[in-house]
Amino acid sequence: MSDTGDDVTDDAGGSDAEVAVSEDIEYGIDDKPPLGESFVLGIQHYLTMVGANIAVPLILADAMGMPGDVAARFIGTFFVVSGIATLAQTTFGNRYPIVQGAPFSMLAPALAIITVVTAGGVDGGAGWETALLQLQGAIIVAATVQVAMGYLGLVGKLRRFLSPVVIAPTIMLIGLALFDADQIVTDEQSWLLLGLTLGLILLFSQYLDVKSRAFRLYPVVLALGIAWAVAATLSVTGVITDAHPGYVDLADVVAADPVLPIYPFQWGTPEITTSFAIGMFAGVLASIVESIGDYYAVANLTGSGAPSEKRINHGIGMEGLMNVFSGIMGTGGSTSYSENVGAIGLTGVASRYVVQLGAVVMLLFGFVGYFGQLVETIPDPIVGGLFIAMFAQIVAVGVSNLRHVDLDSSRNVFVVGFALFVGLAIPAYMGNFETTLAFREAIGVEATLAPLLEADPIAGTPVEGWLVAAAIAVVDTVFIIGSTGMAVGGLAALVLDNTIPGTREERGLAEWSRITEDESEFDTFWERWVDAEDPTAETTRE
Repeated sequence: MSDTGDDVTDDAGGSDAEVAVSEDIEYGIDDKPPLGESFVLGIQHYLTMVGANIAVPLILADAMGMPGDVAARFIGTFFVVSGIATLAQTTFGNRYPIVQGAPFSMLAPALAIITVVTAGGVDGGAGWETALLQLQGAIIVAATVQVAMGYLGLVGKLRRFLSPVVIAPTIMLIGLALFDADQIVTDEQSWLLLGLTLGLILLFSQYLDVKSRAFRLYPVVLALGIAWAVAATLSVTGVITDAHPGYVDLADVVAADPVLPIYPFQWGTPEITTSFAIGMFAGVLASIVESIGDYYAVANLTGSGAPSEKRINHGIGMEGLMNVFSGIMGTGGSTSYSENVGAIGLTGVASRYVVQLGAVVMLLFGFVGYFGQLVETIPDPIVGGLFIAMFAQIVAVGVSNLRHVDLDSSRNVFVVGFALFVGLAIPAYMGNFETTLAFREAIGVEATLAPLLEADPIAGTPVEGWLVAAAIAVVDTVFIIGSTGMAVGGLAALVLDNTIPGTREERGLAEWSRITEDESEFDTFWERWVDAEDPTAETTRE
């Protein structure tokens, strides 16, 4: 076992935190396993998020009516952006070993934008090209505000209001909110493949981990490989047909383009519409809440001190920069991946070096058409089995944060229970509406405000037209945040925990303050670079 986390004097945790690394961690944040092993472990980290990183572009491509050959390049772009964003975050950002990928939290506003554009709601056409350019513009503008929030320290200041009573349900909802993912609950499920995948992951990671180090380190790679081989064999031999959810079409891999041309502004110059940018910012806010939960989850899993304000600011600021980059490249955004956090818990591999090598592999593979097509052949039932194991691990990490609080306190029990309930119930209600357009119609916002317009209801006077646009933006924001379980539950817990009377000891803040890393113990890339150039800088700084 690694002893890196036992001495938390580096930027992964504070020396005053007195936090012991979990005995389940095989490689700590700063450990560097052998190169070959690190490559395999890095690919494994990425395999845990492959399903989601493909699902998002596929959903967007389908909504836009994007041609098949373009969709393959679209998917490849997501992997290129994911690789670069992960390298940037692990090197220049918060330096936690978290993979960055396509965000579900920004999917709702993205689909709303696409729906409006494809229905002819903006000038310049109604095709997939116009929809994608509008999406890019909205992401770039919203992400620019995220950059400012991070690097100006606005997000980190929230940390003083975050207790384990708030963080625990937020992390739990990251996993619980995805219990009904299509890959799990579809009525055309192949329970044989899903059960095989899940059973193998449990067998390798929980039962045989003490028998062989390979089972401990590679449960996901082994389970996915075996399950995919079974599905491919059944497909090739004709036991299952293309109508079966577990069918693997190898012909698509052979027919794929060998190299995909991926570059900035490859779809054209992004277009900016104010209302779209405001709606997208709601998705960015939900992404920020989820990311903060991920930061705490990683710190908890690795035995590091809870993230400092400085680390949170740099993490969110870097996510904002990478969101701007994703808009320039033409994807649907970038954020920290909860699936990767779950993989740390299952495999015990929390090495930043491992994640960075995996990012390099994904970056290069994003340009290879065969790779994207091969990954796409992983059947949904196999991905569903993987999701169950990953999300269950995340829920458990959230529960473990409650060890810091007084669970005999009725106020704590109420806050956690209430946050979990509304975090599941409100998104379920929002699920009755396919898009923000349907939600607007149900609320009746446009119909209510239309009489205020003295002129054309669409044009209106400048002031009244602005009023309608602002009202629509508020309704869209409510829908998007309300559709995100961890945002709803996290905000509910935040308000209740900071308004219902309770002592610091009762809320877990006293214990958490003891294990939170000091601001000086997280060094930015610039500070580390200056220290490397000037040997006296560290002494001077201290």
